[in-house]
Amino acid sequence: MALLEVTSLTKYYGDTAALRDISFEVKKGEFVAVIGPSGSGKTTLIRCINRLIPASDGKIIFDKENILNLRGNALRKARAKIGMIFQHYNLVERLSVIENVLHGRLGYKSSLEGMFGVYSEEEKEKAFNIITLLGLDDYVYRRCDQLSGGQMQRVGIARALVQDPRMILCDEPISSLDPSSSKVIMDYLKKIQKEFGITVVVNLHQVDVAKKYAQRILGFNGGSLVFDDEPGELSKKQIYKIYGTEAGELIID
Repeated sequence: MALLEVTSLTKYYGDTAALRDISFEVKKGEFVAVIGPSGSGKTTLIRCINRLIPASDGKIIFDKENILNLRGNALRKARAKIGMIFQHYNLVERLSVIENVLHGRLGYKSSLEGMFGVYSEEEKEKAFNIITLLGLDDYVYRRCDQLSGGQMQRVGIARALVQDPRMILCDEPISSLDPSSSKVIMDYLKKIQKEFGITVVVNLHQVDVAKKYAQRILGFNGGSLVFDDEPGELSKKQIYKIYGTEAGELIID
C-alpha cells in the first residue's frame, strides 16, 4: 500500500523548472534514497512534500490526503505525521538536547502551550526514551552548541521521532559529517525503518551509501526523474544518466 503518491509534480522558480512532471509512489515502511547532482531537484522535492515550499502543479497524496490542498490546522496535522531531518540540523543551539527534542511535539500543541513550553509527563518520558535509544542519554541537559555534528544530527532524528511520524524526510543528513558519524546516522535511520516500520525518504550525494541502505533509489537530473528502481538495477549506464560527466568518480562495481 502506498503511503505517499506523487503525481505530475512540477515546481518553477520564475521561468526555471526545478521539478518537471515528477511521478512516483512510496510504500508504507519503505526506505527510499534520492540521488542526483547538485541542482537536480532533490531538496526541492523534499520541501514540496512537506509543504515548506509550494508546488506549481501536480498532486502529493500522503496518508490518503492531497497535502497540496491543505491549509491551517489540517496542514499542521498532516505535517505532524511527517518528521523532517535537515542537513544543518536546524536546532536551537542555546537550548538543551531534551528541549530541542520536545520541540517535535509542537505540532500537537496550541499556540499558547507551544509559547510556554507546556509538555506532559508522558511526552517528557517519551523524549527521554528516544534520546536513550539514540545513545544520547549522557547529554540530555547539555546545550546543543556543545555537541559534535553527529550528535546534533542524532538530536534532529530524536526530534523527528518524538512526533510519532508515519514518514521521515531527510535532506542530505550526512553531507556535513565525517564517514564514521555518517555511518552512525545511516544505521540509526535504517534501524528506525526496520524496527518501527517508519517510511524513510533520504536525499544523498553518496551513491555507495544509497546502494547499501535503500530498498529503492530515485535518480534525478535537471529536475526530471530519470531512475526509479532497486539498488541492484543501478548500473554504470544508469549512474552516468543521473550524473553525466560527474559519473566517473561515482561508478561502483
